[in-house]
Amino acid sequence: MSVSLDRLARPFVVLAERFYPDPFVFAIVLSLATFALAIVFTPTTPLESVSIWGAGLTGFLGFAMQVCLVLVLVLAHALASTRLVMRGIDRLAAWPRSAPQAYALVVVIAGLASLVAWGLGMVVGALAARAVAREGRARGIALHFPLLVASAYAGFVVWHMGYSGTALLAVATPGHPLEAQMGLLPVTETMLSAANLATAAVTLGVVAVVCARMAPSEDGDVVAFVDASAMEPATSPPRPAEDAPGGGWGDRLDEARALSSALGLLVGAFLVRGLVAGDLALDLNVVNWSLLALGLLLADSPRHYLGRITDASRALGPIVLQYPLYAGIVALMTQTELAGLFADAFVAIARPETLGFWAFLSGGLLNFFIPSGGGQWAVQGPIFLDAAETLGVSARAVVLGVAYGDQWTNLVQPFWALPLLAIAGLPARAIMGYCFVAFVAAGLCLGGGLLLLGAG
Repeated sequence: MSVSLDRLARPFVVLAERFYPDPFVFAIVLSLATFALAIVFTPTTPLESVSIWGAGLTGFLGFAMQVCLVLVLVLAHALASTRLVMRGIDRLAAWPRSAPQAYALVVVIAGLASLVAWGLGMVVGALAARAVAREGRARGIALHFPLLVASAYAGFVVWHMGYSGTALLAVATPGHPLEAQMGLLPVTETMLSAANLATAAVTLGVVAVVCARMAPSEDGDVVAFVDASAMEPATSPPRPAEDAPGGGWGDRLDEARALSSALGLLVGAFLVRGLVAGDLALDLNVVNWSLLALGLLLADSPRHYLGRITDASRALGPIVLQYPLYAGIVALMTQTELAGLFADAFVAIARPETLGFWAFLSGGLLNFFIPSGGGQWAVQGPIFLDAAETLGVSARAVVLGVAYGDQWTNLVQPFWALPLLAIAGLPARAIMGYCFVAFVAAGLCLGGGLLLLGAG
């Protein structure tokens, strides 16, 4: 007999629906809490804290632009609007024959996409949740749409173990800031290692099972997806007003797929040449341009591509608004040595076989304040690498620990859910109760994997 987790999840769902704030409010509260922590636990005065925070507000502008490209603009175009990808999602969505299978499928789809690129997981997960909801409605399967969306976000929990894992890419790149301390750590020892791949598979499988068992047991508690515009077939023809050419040369050029494809090939050729020649490192910029090339190649035309970019930009407001707040938080955490105090506290209780695990918990805690895997590694890396050298632990253990912690607490930090929520049309509080249960399950898997890895 299968075990239902509905009763376990329900109190968290109720609490989240009543008390969980909007992500913008969450960022404000986090800013105020960081102020208080800096003033209480460091020698920084209130006026000095204000100055540090204000000067730091612009610190993430470049990274924010990268995030907007990878999360919303390029990926929303490449995935939400190309016929090939949408047909693939629709075919996958037709597989489930029951509600548990539907929730599990969404977790797996989002997780596998997240391993390719973290923004990809957000967009594909949201699209999969919508497509599965549409198929379920057509087949008479009662599906709770908030749980479908939560399942998509839960799959995101493995993103830092894959192709766009910023900490894993950073330490494999020649000239990285900590190279003198640790040397280069190739992705074959982190991202592509058997331990990392096995932990990712187990985590994704367990989270899929957990989400499948959280379905509401009472039919009256099921919230169906009824958005009429979103329920249209994903492969329906484009709107005539947008895509029908007017007959002139300008319109013909706007509709010339050869032009967008040529640009995509040009970007792709630049990337291949740069990576083969060693002129480019596998970083977030390369991930972005790879997705740009893919989007251009899959687009119907330059006009189609531009239209999808315009549609995607509507979701940028909350992201653009919140990034300066997090940049100010990062400035307070780093320039007052508050982040170092957190990391030192975990290092102080570590043993050789548990250092990676404590790096995991430290990374999870700091992820609330520093929403950047690379930024977290820059702050925590030197401290944990010193400890690793003292305790005789490999650098791999602490790199994976920080990476796992960073991805883990995303499940209860709503900032990264914004693109997914924008596509799904739900508030954060609708999914966070379910995400908390998935957060506990994922933590056991990720933490257990690091303890099995030990000092290796």
